[in-house]
Amino acid sequence: MKVLIIGGGGREHALAWRLARSPEVKKVFASPGNPGIAPIATCVPAGDGSPGAYLSIAESVDADLTVVGPEAPLVAGVVDAFRDRGRLIFGPTAEAARLEGSKVFAKNFFAQSKIPTAAFLTARDAAEARAALDRFAYPLVIKADGLAAGKGVVVAEDRAVAERALASLQPPFVIEEFLTGEEVSYIVLSDGCNVVPLEPTQDHKAVFDDDTGPNTGGMGAYCDSSILTAEQSREILDLVIRPTIEATGFTGFLYAGLMMTATGPKVLEFNVRLGDPETQPIMYRIESDLAPLLLAAAQGALPSARLEWRPGPAVCVVLASGGYPGTFVAGKGITGIEAAEATGATVFHAGTRQGAAGLETAGGRVLGVAASGPDLAAAIDQAYAAARLIHFDGMHYRTDIGRKGLRRCHATI
Repeated sequence: MKVLIIGGGGREHALAWRLARSPEVKKVFASPGNPGIAPIATCVPAGDGSPGAYLSIAESVDADLTVVGPEAPLVAGVVDAFRDRGRLIFGPTAEAARLEGSKVFAKNFFAQSKIPTAAFLTARDAAEARAALDRFAYPLVIKADGLAAGKGVVVAEDRAVAERALASLQPPFVIEEFLTGEEVSYIVLSDGCNVVPLEPTQDHKAVFDDDTGPNTGGMGAYCDSSILTAEQSREILDLVIRPTIEATGFTGFLYAGLMMTATGPKVLEFNVRLGDPETQPIMYRIESDLAPLLLAAAQGALPSARLEWRPGPAVCVVLASGGYPGTFVAGKGITGIEAAEATGATVFHAGTRQGAAGLETAGGRVLGVAASGPDLAAAIDQAYAAARLIHFDGMHYRTDIGRKGLRRCHATI
């Protein structure tokens, strides 16, 4: 089959990398793609990035299946446009994509569907939000309603931080209690009825070590079977995933960002696509042929199947531009990728471009260095050994990706 991947970041590079290995796939296209994707797929300019533009691309390359990476096209209705034309696409409709596109909608859905989540209030404007602050103890969480590339959430330690957050974010707002526990990313693929879970992952959203500094789109992630017990996975499926699928007929990748609290899992947010950088270690570990499963799901006929996985964990470390998640300067020359990959790691491109002098930075999150090992400690060491061989001016990265998993392992020994 011919597969079109919509998007051009690290998640899409990892998807292209995995799907290009499928014996069922004879050609991969990516729109717009990136320099890392170009050697394994044909990159096609995205035009204005509208649903109609992507539909035209799919028709021009006669794609048998289109897989959507980022959230914006999904919220804009790209799946609806494809279905109206009778073209197969894997992803949720615009209505279902509101689970990510509007945090107010999502929280109200959780309440109506009795899906466990933090106590919350919604506010139409800053004045209403300020009044809502008095209903919560500190720390509390403030969320902007719309898409914010992972940066629309502020944990406010006191009233002053909360006031600054309300001034910087766009209304409406969600104000909610701060949950304690361990965060987990739990992702399934669904055909609207049946689900196939992926292995659990843990993202690292704060920019600096020890979860300090502002939130980012994600500074690294690891995929490890031991993040959740079998009982915890069943509880998440029963309390969170299946009720959502039943209520919405959701198709595509459903991503539940969870806090594993002392009283069980609670949903922090839903995403309606694969996470980035969670996709990178997931695709690194998966051994099953993903392409026929995605095709079957898009056809509404997902089989009852379990995916096969590499036994060892995988880790992805994000290398970011200086200043990210704030203002950064693009156009910095990148060196060391070949040396990094010679160690056995894989480097996924996220924000790169070809400049006059060679490969250079073009985004906040530039590269994701992924590696695996027989255990988590070995996978972490492998990823960081490769990351240290790469250089561009201003490059920074967290040095503690996966550390929580190591603590968990030591706690159970």
